[in-house]
Amino acid sequence: MPHIALPEGMPGISAGFTYRPETAKPMRELAHVLLHNANSLTPGERELIATYVSSQNDCHFCQSSHGAAAACHLGDASVVEKVKADFLSAPVSGKLKALLNIAGKVQKDGKLVTAADVDAARKLGATDLEIHDTVLIAAAFSMYNRYVDGLGTWQPRDPDMYAQMGHHLAAEGYIAPSIRQPLQTA
Repeated sequence: MPHIALPEGMPGISAGFTYRPETAKPMRELAHVLLHNANSLTPGERELIATYVSSQNDCHFCQSSHGAAAACHLGDASVVEKVKADFLSAPVSGKLKALLNIAGKVQKDGKLVTAADVDAARKLGATDLEIHDTVLIAAAFSMYNRYVDGLGTWQPRDPDMYAQMGHHLAAEGYIAPSIRQPLQTA
């Protein structure tokens, strides 16, 4: 049950965005720039970072929707599950593992990121832009996760709904809502 009177049938962040569209607009734009616009990290890698941070924050809605988007980009949902369970043994590049290490530290406390963490990522090929965007994705998704959970939003468990959202996010990005109509809550 949401903590405030959010629109019924709108799950997760969609409820907050529908409730307050003027704050939704810049939040959507930030997600679009970080996850969908061109960058030297692939969209799948950036979605994996968002998914990993969301899983560490135990935000079901965000880890499920962004995990579905990552799976669409990667063509393999098992990679998403492996990153969430133990990114160090997941079948991703050493560079991405170093960036996920940084993201995990930002998720806990940005001050935990050390010069050694950044140097390790650079030695594995990470650029300053990739390091910057990893930190910003981790910080932004910690905020998005807390927004979803702090409002007590409805977070459905239907994997098909998340798969549909993931397809929309992967193909269209974040400017237009992936959920436009209220869903059945029962």
